[in-house]
Amino acid sequence: MTDIAFAPATRLASLVRRKKIGCLELLDHYLARVEKYNPALNAIVVTDIEGARKRARAADRALARGTPHGVFHGLPMTVKESLNVAGLPTTWGVPAFKGKPREKNALVVERWLAAGAVIFGKTNVPVMLADGQSFNPVYGRTNNPWDPTRTPGGSSGGSAAAVAAGLAGIETGSDIASSIRNPAHNCGVYGHKPTYGLIPTRGHALGDVLTPLDISVVGPLARSAGDLDAALGVLAGPDEIEAAGLRYTLPPARKSALREFKVGVILSDPVSEVDDEVREVLQKLVDFLARRKVKVSEKARPQIDFRDVRRIFAQLLAAATGSREPREKFEADLKEAQALAPDDDSLHAHTLRGSTLFHRDWLALNEQRTRLRHAWHEWFKDYDLLLCPVCPLAPHPHTDEGTDTRVYRVNGREASHGDLLFWAGLTGVAYLPATAAPAGFTTSGLPVGVQIVGPQFGDRTTIAFARLLEDEWQGFVPPPGYA
Repeated sequence: MTDIAFAPATRLASLVRRKKIGCLELLDHYLARVEKYNPALNAIVVTDIEGARKRARAADRALARGTPHGVFHGLPMTVKESLNVAGLPTTWGVPAFKGKPREKNALVVERWLAAGAVIFGKTNVPVMLADGQSFNPVYGRTNNPWDPTRTPGGSSGGSAAAVAAGLAGIETGSDIASSIRNPAHNCGVYGHKPTYGLIPTRGHALGDVLTPLDISVVGPLARSAGDLDAALGVLAGPDEIEAAGLRYTLPPARKSALREFKVGVILSDPVSEVDDEVREVLQKLVDFLARRKVKVSEKARPQIDFRDVRRIFAQLLAAATGSREPREKFEADLKEAQALAPDDDSLHAHTLRGSTLFHRDWLALNEQRTRLRHAWHEWFKDYDLLLCPVCPLAPHPHTDEGTDTRVYRVNGREASHGDLLFWAGLTGVAYLPATAAPAGFTTSGLPVGVQIVGPQFGDRTTIAFARLLEDEWQGFVPPPGYA
């Protein structure tokens, strides 16, 4: 039943509804694969097998009565460790939170359960979700199923690795700086970063924080673009506090065939140079689209300065994530920020300034962000989509270097961790939806993804384009060794 393990979630749910396979049978199939493959991969780090089997048996009984629970009835799945699941700990990789189960589910977990999914575990993350690889002192390191010496990405690295290795039917991750898109790119799966605010994030926090974090979203990872669309139907919609007077009605996809689309393409930029082995994969995709009569422009750009985007994103990201830091760290950062030279344009300087912003300065920066959003809005009046890299590099080897001192090699030149985040922030800071889809492989056989960006609330358009690429260019390919 290997083909079952790698089947799209929507197909698995269809097989269950048509009684081609039982809910418990499907769960036990995945649990057997977890037992076989997860020890070396370390993607799934927390399980509730007894509770999952209980839910699967109940799902089988409900189906026998003709009362399925929802569109994903009986689908075995996992969720990112940073999302609350009642009875399981949420640590964000921080040892102080180990062994402390949460009492309530995150809202997205509630929505998965209402749709009939059987959640049996949680997947690994970096400490405080603050890295492009997935390692922490609580659960250890997650490996990439394509090459165990390399990272699956972060911070939803365990999520992407589990889906790619056929250990779960579908996944839910989170993304503030490519934490869905980067792992999807690294592991050769699909991931969708939704329009900001489209999917509520309540229950995705350490402690009992209720306020949504700026830029941060939650969204699905899957083995097919169709699964992303189905998951969006389950997860999207306002939180209870807003639902009395607010509804989201996503517009349908702008176009239905590849040749109808008009897309802008950015394959590299001086602000964040893209490594040749990644750029060459994306160029092959662009050349294919041109042959299919897609209206492709490699010169189209919104009326924004990418250096400004880099600065605005770095500071707003630091302002958002810095709110988690203890008072002593804030005071030390403030002292260092005040000693910076006014013309210091380094990423370190932007991060320090962002993490210590006064509110009036944050408001001024948010105004600059709003102008970026309007510039994108105008650009998307002429273009349906933007295609760009997810990350400048293919999956890189594991490293124990911290993000502050880590050095990467891009076309033989040094690049910092912050440099790699530019392609995340280019669109994320402006609240735009982006779908990461498999685009091809490097000459050494490592997966490469493409980032498909759409206008605000154009989520169905980005996913529809990914689905067309899945049919006509490349879809999910299982990593070798997991049959």
